[in-house]
Amino acid sequence: MHIDHDQVHLGGGPARNGALAGGGGGAAASGGGGAAEAPRWQSPPGRPAAGAPTGRALRVGVGGPVGSGKTALVAALCRALAGRVRLAVVTNDIYTTEDADFLRAAGVLDPARIRAVETGCCPHTAIRDDITANLDAVEDLEAELGRLDIILVESGGDNLTATFSYGLIDRQIFVIDVAGGDKVPRKGGPGVASSDLLVVNKTDLAPMVGADLAVMARDAAAMRGGQAGRPVLFTDLRSEGGAAAVADWVLAQLPAPVSPV
Repeated sequence: MHIDHDQVHLGGGPARNGALAGGGGGAAASGGGGAAEAPRWQSPPGRPAAGAPTGRALRVGVGGPVGSGKTALVAALCRALAGRVRLAVVTNDIYTTEDADFLRAAGVLDPARIRAVETGCCPHTAIRDDITANLDAVEDLEAELGRLDIILVESGGDNLTATFSYGLIDRQIFVIDVAGGDKVPRKGGPGVASSDLLVVNKTDLAPMVGADLAVMARDAAAMRGGQAGRPVLFTDLRSEGGAAAVADWVLAQLPAPVSPV
């Protein structure tokens, strides 16, 4: 596997924003063992379309465990993209509208462009098993706001098994973080293995929790089968421009360049 050594430091130091882990998916060894085999997990329901939709907004799901930084990433993407594309957001919480309220209070988008879904159940249910409430929210935004380029759909905090149905979204981002240690990528699961983009967040915490970012990069690539089409990005969203590489990836999923808004 190739690692950009200008961006990921093998000594366990912090990675610069947007460090990529890709290339050949060899076994990764660290601590209690590595990912010696290809992932066993099935892909999320459905398959991503070969190309992005042309008649409606690109729908990008953002999922991951509780506290990994999903809402922070959505906020950072809004700041990076709001002046470049026609953007809206749907958030999911179980019993509150807290994530939507946070985004509105942060002023990252016009409040009319942010919708909240209260799932009332396990977060994965509303993004994978019964996507009706999220589809309604997406379609209401498109009906009220007119032509949109991108709609970000943020899942409620779940676990490593959380994935979106491709009946709801076109591309999915899965967010993990370094706070749980560098073993997290090799624990695998469909979110780590099958998402279109894996984001390893909070790289600034790596020295404090003893996480080796090079090990995380290697294990993540192995779990994802070393597929160049399924990249891994390392982020520190507390730094200025910390989501720039993720924003670039999202823009690259659009079917054609969009006019400035």
